Amino acid sequence: MNIIVIGGGAAGLMAAGTAAEQGARVTLLETNEKVGRKLFITGKGRCNVCNNCDTQTVLQHVPVNPRFLYSALGCFSPADVMAFFEVHGVPLKTERGNRVFPVSDKSSDIIDALFTWVKRLGVTIIQKTAESLAITDGRVTGVCAGGKTYHADRVIIATGGASYPQTGSTGDGYRFTREAGHTLVPPNPSLVPLVESGDTCREMMGLSLRNVQVTVYEGGKQIFCDFGEMLFTHFGLTGPLILSASAHMRHFGSKEYRIEIDLKPALDEKTLDKRLLGDFDKHKNSDFINALGDLLPRKMIPTVVRLSGIDPHVKVNSITKAQRASLLHTLKHFTVQVSGKRPIAEAIVTTGGVSVREINPKTMESKKCTGLYFAGEVLDVDAYTGGFNLQIAWSTGRLAGLSAAHVEE
Repeated sequence: MNIIVIGGGAAGLMAAGTAAEQGARVTLLETNEKVGRKLFITGKGRCNVCNNCDTQTVLQHVPVNPRFLYSALGCFSPADVMAFFEVHGVPLKTERGNRVFPVSDKSSDIIDALFTWVKRLGVTIIQKTAESLAITDGRVTGVCAGGKTYHADRVIIATGGASYPQTGSTGDGYRFTREAGHTLVPPNPSLVPLVESGDTCREMMGLSLRNVQVTVYEGGKQIFCDFGEMLFTHFGLTGPLILSASAHMRHFGSKEYRIEIDLKPALDEKTLDKRLLGDFDKHKNSDFINALGDLLPRKMIPTVVRLSGIDPHVKVNSITKAQRASLLHTLKHFTVQVSGKRPIAEAIVTTGGVSVREINPKTMESKKCTGLYFAGEVLDVDAYTGGFNLQIAWSTGRLAGLSAAHVEE
């Protein structure tokens, strides 16, 4: 059995190694000089390998087409992923939110383990960009790359989405799928920074906040709420908490979104009001704008003062109860109107891709073209942050590799 895998990322490496383990002759076509380029930058260079949870929890973190993944997760669960990397010499650890990382905090250890594994199994890696599929009478027969046709009994497309194009995820896989007659769900950014409507964020550009609570509203409906870190930028908002929030904001154009930031989530309103009274008493003879240094980062004070509606130069001992209530509301409900997402090139993950209705979920094989398989982000399946997107890559890659190498009786 001769198999070609297009794409040397997480899904492609897993598919190639798995197929080779079954005795197939495997060729891996990779555009970049080295495999795993996108893996290298995941988890801020630490690689959030997966999430230490059961398969049902994984499915709960997949907002798009979760049912499609039942067989793939049954084939290769989070526990299986962790066992795989431990066996291949990468000790793992579980951190907050059940996120799994290498003990070394080096994504290169994950890439090296996969590279060593596939090379040991005899996978041939060719640094060429796949240009098109060779298809005859509804069956894939090879891949054209570098002006040459590489013949194959089966082909696995694991080219990624359109996010981070500098890593090789340029959307080529979408073109191949159209060649094979597949429907493409329009790709859009997910896990991506957000653009605000006004200039509030620009005023605080570069300011990072920790341990804040972000709540997202779609119209008047709350659709996301979590604690964590975020950053104000010249265009809006970014940081881990914002990237997670963005995955829930899927209807720009037809829906309006706003984000409310609780700057002091550890304090309820009553306790925070007592804190304000204490600070005001301490600074009672100061101008209001000079009385918030113990409460807020310096860069944020002018903006909070403006949003509170209180004269920045009024003496603190003149502030009324109603004005204090306005400040309290600003601190607990710091609001940013969001107009959209940053471009897909800045997204960690792409939502959209090959329609899963046209793929057999038990094998990852195309229903449109015999011998053609899919794995990873090229599929119209994506998840929230926490290691779930890499889990999809490992699981679909494993199942595609096993299925493609299977010789029918």
